[in-house]
Parts: sequence; C-alpha cells; structure tokens
Amino acid sequence: MAALLSSNYFLLFLIISLGLIVGHIKIRGIALDVSAVIFIALFFGHLGYRLPAEIQTIGLLLFIFTIGIQAGPGFINIFRRKEITLFVPALLVISFAFILTAALAYFLHLDRALACGLFTGALTSTPGLAAAIEVTHSPLTSIGYGIAYPLAVLSVVLFLRLLPRLQRIDLAAAEQQYRRSMARVYPAILNRNFTVANNNVTGKTIGELNIRSMTGATISRLLHDGHAMTPTPESRLYPGDLVKAVGSEEALDKIAVLLGPATDAEIPLSRGYDVQWILVTRKQVVNQSLAELNLLANYNATVTRIRRSGVDLSPNPNSTLRFGDKLMVACDVDNMAQVAVLLGNNVKRLSETDFLPIFLGITLGVLVGRLRIPFFAGLSFQPGLTGGVLATALLLGWLGKTGPIIWSLSSTGNQVLRQLGLLLFLSSVGTEAGAHLQEAVAGQGVQLMALGVVITWIPMALAVWLTGKLVRINFLSLLGALTGGMTSTPGLAAVDSMTECDAPQIAYAAVYPLALVLKVLFVQGMAMLL
Repeated sequence: MAALLSSNYFLLFLIISLGLIVGHIKIRGIALDVSAVIFIALFFGHLGYRLPAEIQTIGLLLFIFTIGIQAGPGFINIFRRKEITLFVPALLVISFAFILTAALAYFLHLDRALACGLFTGALTSTPGLAAAIEVTHSPLTSIGYGIAYPLAVLSVVLFLRLLPRLQRIDLAAAEQQYRRSMARVYPAILNRNFTVANNNVTGKTIGELNIRSMTGATISRLLHDGHAMTPTPESRLYPGDLVKAVGSEEALDKIAVLLGPATDAEIPLSRGYDVQWILVTRKQVVNQSLAELNLLANYNATVTRIRRSGVDLSPNPNSTLRFGDKLMVACDVDNMAQVAVLLGNNVKRLSETDFLPIFLGITLGVLVGRLRIPFFAGLSFQPGLTGGVLATALLLGWLGKTGPIIWSLSSTGNQVLRQLGLLLFLSSVGTEAGAHLQEAVAGQGVQLMALGVVITWIPMALAVWLTGKLVRINFLSLLGALTGGMTSTPGLAAVDSMTECDAPQIAYAAVYPLALVLKVLFVQGMAMLL
C-alpha cells in the first residue's frame, strides 16, 4: 500500500473517491458534496503525502474558465435588468463579510492567508479559495477555508430556516405577491382565436393594419373561405375570417378591439400546415435577429414564441437568437423542414462538447493574465492567472460566438468539466495544506471556527436588515438572493422546501454569477490589503 500511495495517479484517484463517498453522506439532509474532497486531501497531506502542483494549476484553469463561461451572459447584462434590486442583498453580504474579516484579521493579528481562507470558507466560495491561493501562495489559505466551510454550510441553512419565523413572514402571502408581480413583468404567452367582425379592417392587409406594433400580438394562422394558411403581411382580412393570435392577455384584448370578438371555433390544420418547436443549434444563426433571418419572406414561416431557459418570450423582429433557444414555428410542411435545417434542430448537438473553445479560451486567458495594465503615477496592475482566465471567460461567455466558434458550453459539458477541475484542484491543494494543518490549528482551532461562524452570520443578518431599509423586494426573492450571494446550493435546497413557487430559484440564478465574480475580486483585494 505504501508503494501505491507514493504513486501520484493512485493517490489522486483515491483521494477523490474517498472524498466523493464522504460528500454523499447526508446529516439531516445536508451534505458536503465535492467539497469533502479537500478534507480527505488535508488528512493525507497531514500524513505526509503530496500531489504535484501541476494538478492544482490544471484543475484551477478548468474550474475558473467554466465558471466564467457560465456566468458571462448574466454578469455582463446584470445592469440592464429591471430586477437589479436582487443584487443588493448579495452585494451587502459580500461587502460586510469583507469588512468584518479584514477588521478581525487586523485586530487579532491573523495571518493574511488564513484570513483569506476564513473569508472564502465562511462564504462557501471555492472559486474565491482558488483566487486566494494564487495571490497568497500559502497553504494556510486552504486550512482557513477547511475550518470555516462546514459550519458555514450549516449556518446558511439554519439562518434561512429561522428568518421567516424571526420576521414573522407569511410565506403564502409572499407567494401570492410574487405571482402578481411576475404576471405584470413577464405576462404569460397565450393563444386565442378571433372572428373578424370590424368593418373598418375589411379588405385591408395585415401589413397595412400594422398588427404587431399596434397590439403586441402575432397572427400565426388565418382561416379564409374554409382554407387555413400561414398569414403574410399581404394577407387580407374579411368579415367572418378566423385568426389565431399569440401574445399576452393585454395584447389579445387589443386584438379583440381591432379585429373582433374571441371565439371558441377552431382553425383546422390543413394537410400541408404544421406547428413545431425547433431548436437553435446551428452556429451560423446564433446572435442573428429574427429580422435578419426574415423567415416570413424566405419560408412563409412565423415565429410565435421563443422559449429560453424555461421561460416563454414573445418574439419581435429584434429578438436575437441564442444557442439552445426553442422557437415555435408555424408554416407549411415543406418549408418547416427547411426552417429546421436553417436553425439546426439537433438535440444531440446540445449534449456535445467542443474542446477547441475550452483550450483556446484558457490559452487566451493565461496570456491576458500576464499582461501588465498601466495606471496613473507609474503604477500597473497584472490580472494574474485566475483574473486573466476569469475575465476572458466572462467576455467570451457574453459574446457567445465569434466567427465559427461558439464559446457557450452545453450545461452537461460545463458541469462535467467544472466538477473535474474542482476535484483536481481540491485534491492537490488539500495535500499541500495538510502538511501545515497541525501547527496552524494547534491552540487556535476553536477560535478560528468561531470566527468563521461570525463571518457567516453577521453579514447575512446585516444584509437582511439593510436591504429592508434600502429597497423593496419580495421575501422569497430575498431568500433566493441570499443563497445566490452565499453561492450556497444547500441553502437553496432549504428554501425550495419552504415554498412551491420559483421565486428563490430565479433570484438565485440571477445573483449567482455576480456573487462568484465579486468574491474572487474581494478576496484578491483582501490579500493585497492585509
């Protein structure tokens, strides 16, 4: 066994295997997941075993790049969103934790690497740990993280469970309030049939009536003299015609005023007519707008709905297509096949992973990290390995496509590579830190655990209090924003069990990318400040 443990490849797979086994153990529904690997690695490092530093670097590059690619679209676009108030709790949590950690480190004379580790562990941020290790070059960072992380996971769940009781919040009322607000911001996309009865539109074309801009609805089907067809801007309307309109409730009410009353009569599908969901998987159409594709003129096809990340959107000429979008298309059967070819409609393509963007993107990130950016008074700034790769990945993820290269990864491919990078990183960094574990913990282990709990609890409590003073936000969205700010999946799971609506998940998904990046930036600033 001693000979096997001296073999790097065997030691690596053994540490990861044992870590994953421990990570799957649940205590009251809470598990450490892949983060348990670092604790197994610390144990082996304490026994004198080491893994090469190259494993740590390769894992770090894969992990940071996939995080950036995933976070890119959300991070770059956050300031365009109306829901920017969701980011207030996350920003407050991270800012308060930064100030508190820096103050504790100063007054208690903590080593800066240990303080950075406590900060990332208390905020359950593995990307922050990776950035801190690169800046501090000290195993104490991993030790601080390992001490604070387990209690932080438990603290976040406990805090979120207690918060509704402490604030005496009616969760059922919060659900109803959220659903009403979402109905105003993101109205449901409906379809309804109408009878043309307004004599003022008799003989006029859909283009002359300017129906799309006048009502916000799309006419997807027309029945005239018993013949169903896909309408065009040149299609004329006559009394007694039936039209199918797609849009929000408000848009459909405007259609009724413009054309005539709604009807239960159905428009039969002609033998040559079809309506299908088509998947956008062809590189050439990614980032193109519906106006540029001009499906109506080229294929007599109408896009009535866009489904993106599980949300239905009402299309307009300026709607830009993204890889993985689903379009509801109405047209005749022959043209439907051509539209499918144009857009791709290849389900298998979503599950494939193109390795060129990954390795090329990481290469560009490493080069960016070595650039020295000049500032005033002769000062300069170098992003470093983590900063360069993260900044490059964020930009490429936001762009989505440059030339023939699609930078976005499938969710499955991204998850696999991210987890692999994380496992490699935690294994190597843990064995390195394990050699210094006893001397770091001896005499102050309990104190460090207490500090980790303080850095977790106090910023969350202050963030909740101050958010209530600064902005109005639905309580369920607040809980989701807190879990996103803490990048805590166990916390999100705890909140999910408290409600049946999707408010926490939406807030978590919106805040998570920003929180990832902010923690990396803040911990780098802390390392330079202390």
